[in-house]
Amino acid sequence: MSNKAELVASVAMRAGCSNAEAEKVLGEAFKYIAENVRRGEKVAWPGFGTFSRSDRSARMGRNPQTGATIPIKASRSIKLSASSVLKKAFSADVR
Repeated sequence: MSNKAELVASVAMRAGCSNAEAEKVLGEAFKYIAENVRRGEKVAWPGFGTFSRSDRSARMGRNPQTGATIPIKASRSIKLSASSVLKKAFSADVR
């Protein structure tokens, strides 16, 4: 698993810039994605995927330990739908 420091170092090396510059650009890109998805807009990155907001309605669930029915609040999360290019890149390794 990669961590933030490894991602920043890899991007800096590939882009020919400093780690600080790469970290700033990545941070701004992630902020842009988060802000737009939070507003309900989709953010598409061709060749990678589309980020979108997923709204989950309130529902009744079950406590797996006791079996009791419990209410689950409505929630919101972020979803990434991988592009066909990214999916093909992964499936090519399996064959």
